[in-house]
Amino acid sequence: MSAQRPPDEDAPKLISRRPRGPDGNVIPIDAPMDPFLLALHDDVLSGWFNADSQELAPHFPVTAQDVVADVGCGEGGMSMFCSRMGARVIMIDNDAEILAQAVHAAATVGTGQVEGREGVVETLPLEDAAASRVICCEVLEHVEDPASALRELVRVGRPGALYLFTVPGAASERLMRGVAPPHYFQRPNHVRIFEADELAALVEEAGLVIEGRFAYGFFWTLYWLFFFGAGIEFGRKSDPVLDAWTRTWKEMIESGRAPAIRAALHELAPRSIGIVARKPG
Repeated sequence: MSAQRPPDEDAPKLISRRPRGPDGNVIPIDAPMDPFLLALHDDVLSGWFNADSQELAPHFPVTAQDVVADVGCGEGGMSMFCSRMGARVIMIDNDAEILAQAVHAAATVGTGQVEGREGVVETLPLEDAAASRVICCEVLEHVEDPASALRELVRVGRPGALYLFTVPGAASERLMRGVAPPHYFQRPNHVRIFEADELAALVEEAGLVIEGRFAYGFFWTLYWLFFFGAGIEFGRKSDPVLDAWTRTWKEMIESGRAPAIRAALHELAPRSIGIVARKPG
């Protein structure tokens, strides 16, 4: 993918500094095999949650001068980081209960002003030109009309605003099609698969200028392939296949050959692809 910064070049340095998550706490990678903590560690090595450069993701800085709209914020990990950077954060989600918990978590760990607004990407509860940073991660694959959703996202950004988009990678989604239960690709879950060029075209057609692209999350691609393929029940705390894969990825990360291997696998079948774009003006 073009315009990708190679964050993996800094991997040994990041490991030695004990990588930290969006809440600023050290990720306990030496704990028993926890795939979510390992994946978070992997994301940090891919350039996410970099407090030193104030970048939420590669090419996407957030400062105390920013107003951030986190659309489809979920549990609020990205908003946590933005609040820690001192930004004003407006968290938007259609699940009122999850939103309330996420707002509390983001407000607790950061110094920025945090508020929650219940809503959906198609009709955002924001005025025109409200935000200098707009985050829309793992949302557009749920939307019937992504072009219309993108126009709404552009509406709420100020001239010069930066946008961060991520969607599941097409190769990963095609693998899931063979093993995932039918509801995985039915509303309200994933209703479309985005090829990288298709997402880029939609972003540009909405009037934004692409400034960077990146791919990450191969660990989750194989994890969920094994999970669905083996028919493992949700909530199950341990499984030999999943534990073995988690252990393999952890050992690979800690090896001296990790950066090149991870970069190649992220390009081959990333769990997610990302685009950073700017609104002209």
